[in-house]
Amino acid sequence: MDRTESLLRTPATPPDDTATAPPSGPPAAATAPPDRSAAAHPDGGDASRRDPRWVRPALAVLLLGTGLLYLWGLGESGWANSFYSAAVQAGSESWKAFFYGSSDAANSITVDKTPAALWLMALSVRIFGLNSWAILVPQALLGVASVGVLYATVRRWYGPAAGLIAGTVLALTPVATLMFRFNNPDALLVLLLVLGAYATVRAVETAGTRWIVLVGVLVGFGFLTKMLQAFLVVPVFAGVYLLAAPTGFWRRIRQLLLAGLGLVVAAGWWVATVELVPASARPYVGGSQTNSILELTLGYNGLGRITGDEEGSVGGGARMGGGGGPFSGQTGWLRMFDTEVGGQISWLLPAALILLVAGLVLAGRAARTDHRRAGLLLWGGWLLVTGLIFSFMSGIFHAYYTVALAPAVGALVGIGTVLLWRERRAAAAPVARVTGSAVPAGPIAAPGIDAGTGPAADPTATAGPASGVDPAPASATGGGRSLRWRGWFATVALAVTLAVTAWWSWRLLGRSVDFQPWLRSVVLVAGLAVAVLILLARRLPRRLVPVVLALGASAALAGPAAYAAQTAGTPHTGSIPSAGPAVQGGFGPGRGGPGSRMGGGMEFPGGGGFPGGGGFPGGNRDGGTGQNGQFPGFPGGTANGGTGQFPGFPDGAGQNGGTGQDGGAGPNGGTGQDGGRTGGGQGRMAGGMGGLLDSREPSAALKALLTADADDYTWVAATVGSNNASGYQLATGRPVMAVGGFNGSDPSPTLARFQEYVAAGKIHYFVGGGGFRANGGSSASQEIATWVTENFTAQTVDGVTVYDLTSAGQEAQG
Repeated sequence: MDRTESLLRTPATPPDDTATAPPSGPPAAATAPPDRSAAAHPDGGDASRRDPRWVRPALAVLLLGTGLLYLWGLGESGWANSFYSAAVQAGSESWKAFFYGSSDAANSITVDKTPAALWLMALSVRIFGLNSWAILVPQALLGVASVGVLYATVRRWYGPAAGLIAGTVLALTPVATLMFRFNNPDALLVLLLVLGAYATVRAVETAGTRWIVLVGVLVGFGFLTKMLQAFLVVPVFAGVYLLAAPTGFWRRIRQLLLAGLGLVVAAGWWVATVELVPASARPYVGGSQTNSILELTLGYNGLGRITGDEEGSVGGGARMGGGGGPFSGQTGWLRMFDTEVGGQISWLLPAALILLVAGLVLAGRAARTDHRRAGLLLWGGWLLVTGLIFSFMSGIFHAYYTVALAPAVGALVGIGTVLLWRERRAAAAPVARVTGSAVPAGPIAAPGIDAGTGPAADPTATAGPASGVDPAPASATGGGRSLRWRGWFATVALAVTLAVTAWWSWRLLGRSVDFQPWLRSVVLVAGLAVAVLILLARRLPRRLVPVVLALGASAALAGPAAYAAQTAGTPHTGSIPSAGPAVQGGFGPGRGGPGSRMGGGMEFPGGGGFPGGGGFPGGNRDGGTGQNGQFPGFPGGTANGGTGQFPGFPDGAGQNGGTGQDGGAGPNGGTGQDGGRTGGGQGRMAGGMGGLLDSREPSAALKALLTADADDYTWVAATVGSNNASGYQLATGRPVMAVGGFNGSDPSPTLARFQEYVAAGKIHYFVGGGGFRANGGSSASQEIATWVTENFTAQTVDGVTVYDLTSAGQEAQG
């Protein structure tokens, strides 16, 4: 074994009833040689020390509770995001579609992401059949695994109490509850990044090459899950290793280069395959304008998200009025706290930031390899880098992206709470001077926080620069005065953290005035009261300290826990889900399709907006008519606003029009069968936006029509937009071509290619409606829709316009 991989091991923790008792025996016991027998423990590092008896039951409760929260009523969300569910269905039937992430089993076009997240769900569907549970249960299990890995990562350096707090915060973060019950790629991305953090911790402990290379591989698979978002943590992981690994500088550089190679290989093999396979032998790369995965990576899903220059997208900040995309609120320092995002992630975000600063202050001028500081930099860097990019990116940003911040918030809250509590109690105890280090004699312990694992929890543990761990609980060597200063600083920091957390929960709960109104005052009063008691903790009877801590934890977690429970009890569908109840000026429960509410005047240029905040570009708030009411680039409609039809699609009436089944008139949206609620409540996008953000369930008559003689066709139907196509595909179980991809703006297929398919008898029907084009992109879907209307006869089935592309009397192509 490399000598740099040998850290000083600490002796086993005493039984939990004496874990926090004053050290007995001669002072020399405090610096006794480490127990070398622990070096052979398979976990290595601090994990080789025995946990108190309460730890395993507590961990079991945490994991089982998380599983219950994430699995309860999971099937109520149906297909959830049907865009991805259709791709899962395709991958369960075709290995080619599985590999590429195709939207349909006939492989016309892929989803606009790399496909790793789809692979797990498609394998589940292959085993258990196509149903919502088979799609969503793997996502929930990824959430449970993320909580477990976060616990294990934080525990190694800070003890089980810190790990349990971190895992609990992650589990109860509303946006985490949402995304681990949904089928977007974010669930797998979070797990891979937390695994990457764990591998970084192990690498820092031993300077082991295999661990740091594993970090690169895990991040590489994160790229295969959600492309460049996975790379946001790369500078943090690399920087922490470069700073804290216990080996020479140039060896650290060489190891990081090997980790970079691992990342490139793990991420690049699939990209290289897609780029090298001839375009004729694979599906079109959805989201790109040139059928290139590299363009998708660097453009629409890459730098375009930062700059807002996303050709073919539904709009970025630079093109849609500035300050973020049309679904993302305003960019700036406070974006993570605003109406749109705050209730998703920010409940404990102020606490995490305060505890990060306090922890770094207490770390002071620690040794380069100090684990306490390295961990704070790891999780603090993750939070700051990712959070700042989310705050200032001008392209498309959705509030649910912030689930990537949840592990860092949880880790910092757990680490900071435990570190500050130990420092606080150090000041409360008499100080015995032992071999130049300050060790508390007879501290007042708080169960679960003081009786932890690792040097920071054990006053008798060997510590120092050689082990990369500061003497505990305080690294100061200036005697009682320094300990008292540190203790008072920690006490005040804890009290301020809880007070700020209670106040911010009060503010967030106030944005949902109809949601548990009593909880708001209870959280504020309890939080402020406990904050005062923390300042007076040294004067409290010992038996009351655990009660005070339990009340403080309840006050801090009550708000996010209530939001998480509400989220778990609400079905979520569509492309833009959001956690928690409806908030003033923001989204509501289950939104993003059925159950969506884009309220509060989130308007497009020209006065348009969405239900609750206006119509569409150029439309008035009632969504029906207005100057330049048609969408740019699509035929149909009239110069002065049209009649509510969805411009650019055949007839534009019926299901996707403004006057038919899914359209309707009235204030702020539709009032038809699938129209939005008046005032922007739960319902589909009014005015015919239809298939951009959600799918629709076809009627029995339409389903029967599409499946008739289905075996004779490659695609039973074609329609503009992937979400529009996904509803028909999931209902029929047959491939449906998504013309133009997600937004209807990809040149797939071209008009000429589509005409070839029709001439060859590969497509049976063309279904009207769906799609949306903005920020440039291809006009192929417009050309196809126009050609269909000019050459085929329309029929209406339950309000849906359908064209039989095999009907006699078709005009000559061209």
